[in-house]
Amino acid sequence: MPNLLVRYLLLLVVAAMLAGCSPQPRPDHLSIIKEREVLRVGTLMNPTSYYFDHDREQGFEYDLAKRFAGRLGVELQMVPRFDVNDLFTMLRRGEVDVIAAGLDRTRSRSTLYRFGPPYDIISQKLVFKQGSRQRPRDLQQVTDGEIVVVEGSSHHEYLKSLGESIPTLKWRATRDYDAVELLRMVARNEIDYTIADSNQLEVQRRGNPGLSVAFTVKHDQPVAWALPQGTDDSLFSAVVQYFGEIRSSGRLAYIKERHFGHVKQFNYVTTSLFIEAVNNKLPEYEAMFKEHAGTLDWRLLAAISYQESLWNPRAVSPTGVRGMMMLTLPTAKAMGVKSRLNAEQSIRGGARYLERMLRRVPARIPEPDRTWFALAAYNIGFGHLEDARILTEKQGGNPDRWLDVKQRLPLLRQKQFYRQTRFGFARGNEPVTYVGNIRRFYDTLKWLDEQGRL
Repeated sequence: MPNLLVRYLLLLVVAAMLAGCSPQPRPDHLSIIKEREVLRVGTLMNPTSYYFDHDREQGFEYDLAKRFAGRLGVELQMVPRFDVNDLFTMLRRGEVDVIAAGLDRTRSRSTLYRFGPPYDIISQKLVFKQGSRQRPRDLQQVTDGEIVVVEGSSHHEYLKSLGESIPTLKWRATRDYDAVELLRMVARNEIDYTIADSNQLEVQRRGNPGLSVAFTVKHDQPVAWALPQGTDDSLFSAVVQYFGEIRSSGRLAYIKERHFGHVKQFNYVTTSLFIEAVNNKLPEYEAMFKEHAGTLDWRLLAAISYQESLWNPRAVSPTGVRGMMMLTLPTAKAMGVKSRLNAEQSIRGGARYLERMLRRVPARIPEPDRTWFALAAYNIGFGHLEDARILTEKQGGNPDRWLDVKQRLPLLRQKQFYRQTRFGFARGNEPVTYVGNIRRFYDTLKWLDEQGRL
């Protein structure tokens, strides 16, 4: 009997050991990320996705990814590359969790990778240098040159899909340059054509106004994050929920406006004249902008001055404002400016006045909206800006968000609205244009500075 008891106890021990050795369920993808405490996001190093400005991470995709990582309660690690093929390789190897790089959700990519919900719609344009050749109207007419695209891009995929259907079409794919550099090569007339996504083209035109659109190659291409195939649904579900939330809350529209809201209004003449002024006029005043910028970015101060006076120290308007920063007489006196036509005094006075406007903007409003509000106040006056913010709140908008307030500012021209305000009628459309122009000039100066062209 004792032997039977011993055998029984041994069987229990062995069974317990076997149970302990049985395979445990593998944690899902989202749990792995949370345990790691880091979300790894592959991205492209370019002005529309991810870049550095004064050693600070910036970019549309960076902002989206940063907010998503915060929602998951983990740190964000951006993994930038210049080649989209490298990003897909890293995704397949599990070296990144997701790709956030403005990727077109094409049919062939969808068979290899899983895509989140689209958060933007773009088009693809055939681009050439203005004045270098006659504008073709379709690919059949591209007979005087070669199209160069990035190898592995959606543009490459599209050209391959044409097969031999257009025998006269000459094109090649390269891994030596990214899409941004190909656009610059078109601008320098080093290549004949390239195909570019509409959002990248809009941004690149800031510094290369000679980029011209021949025609739209493909319309309405959805843009989405890419995730690995063959994994569980946990991360995919979190991405779907995240984009649903930021779309319904208006946060997605806000982030888009912050990065791209001012670049769509491209004007060839205005941009060309600005680049010319940067080369010919700015060097004379650059040191003054840097010296008197104070807490401001000198490039922002220079952009304001160009919008105000085209960097003309003797500029005078019919309303009586004058000088580099187009100061009114009361403002000039308040800022200690003795001569508004003295370039250095005007720049110093304008900088101090903008800093005063910034201090008056409620501290709870974050950048960059804080600066856009201060610029609007610089242009129209703080009282009218406050009227527009109050009107925004009455209409259910967010008075602390420039995207919402700029939609209400033009209403200050209409009697049914300005009669409700403290400061009355105002040409509210003017600060909207004013801020948009300065944002474009400022972005161009930053871009030129990054290229070493300032």
